[in-house]
Amino acid sequence: MSEPAPGQPGARRGRKHIVPDAGSGPVARFACALLDLKREAGDPSYDRMRTELGAAASKSALSAATRGRSAPSWPTTWEFVRSLAVTGLGRDEETVRREWLARWEEAAEGQSRWGSDSAEGASSADRPGAGERMPSAGEPSPAPELPPDADPTVPAPSAEPAAVPAAPAVPAASAVPEPVAVPAASAAKTKTRRWGSIVVAATVLVVLGLVAAVVVLATPSARDKEAAAPHYPLPGDSSGFGGDGLPGDVTFPDGAKARYGQTFTKIWRLKNTGSVPWRSRFLQVAGGTTVLCPSPPRVPVPDAEPGQLVEVSVPVTPTGTGVCHVLWKMVDERGALVFPDRTGIFYQVTVTVE
Repeated sequence: MSEPAPGQPGARRGRKHIVPDAGSGPVARFACALLDLKREAGDPSYDRMRTELGAAASKSALSAATRGRSAPSWPTTWEFVRSLAVTGLGRDEETVRREWLARWEEAAEGQSRWGSDSAEGASSADRPGAGERMPSAGEPSPAPELPPDADPTVPAPSAEPAAVPAAPAVPAASAVPEPVAVPAASAAKTKTRRWGSIVVAATVLVVLGLVAAVVVLATPSARDKEAAAPHYPLPGDSSGFGGDGLPGDVTFPDGAKARYGQTFTKIWRLKNTGSVPWRSRFLQVAGGTTVLCPSPPRVPVPDAEPGQLVEVSVPVTPTGTGVCHVLWKMVDERGALVFPDRTGIFYQVTVTVE
């Protein structure tokens, strides 16, 4: 069984994708890198990336990753990159994962540091004009100039409003209250309380800082998690299709017929032919006609000791007629390929209306 080669891209219709400006920030630069990879893989549509190249992400999530507005999540990024670089271009999965994980972390960290431009200040209409002096507080406005032919003996109209009658004078003795003497003991208590509050606030800040430092140091980064992840294939790990004289196809062997609109269950028989126990493993869609024959993108593989046979089943509901050919590969709980050099297993059935 071999993995089908991805098809050539066809002409597509729809709105033209707007390419982000790579100079506008790390997120836009990362989106441009995703678009470059997409063009290198033949510029397949997002539907083809999902149905033929096995990208386990929604069409809207794949499209949003290339807009450069916000950094996509790592699972979305990996499905975008894996379908193009690994499935489409045939590159080494672990090498691709390490390279793009570093790029994604740089974009995610840059997004938190990249600030927006400050708001525009007041317009020129809100500011005094050139050479114009604004009167200061308490300064009377200048009187208007007299026309050249005005009679200087006639008082000019005042620029100030009519005077308001002054309030009755307040006796000088009651104008300023006598200062009240504060006892020295009271002032000392006030000062002591003030210093006590400062000490408490400083202690709280120090404790919060220590707690934050402990949380940061105790939380592993994505790079640390990647470094701690196993590198596949594991020494001594191996699998077989069928075994002990039993075939690998339990139900619906290649070329079998299935009914349109009726769910059928494909069952494979796998054998742990190595020396490594199987724990928390899955079969995951790696490509094929998943639109014609949709199914869960991932199904569990029962835990198996070395030499043990297990059966893996997947429900499929055909949505059209024709030949269904869907490729599956074994992965761990993180989605990493357990046997990266293997072509995987597949089912192939013919869907009819009868």
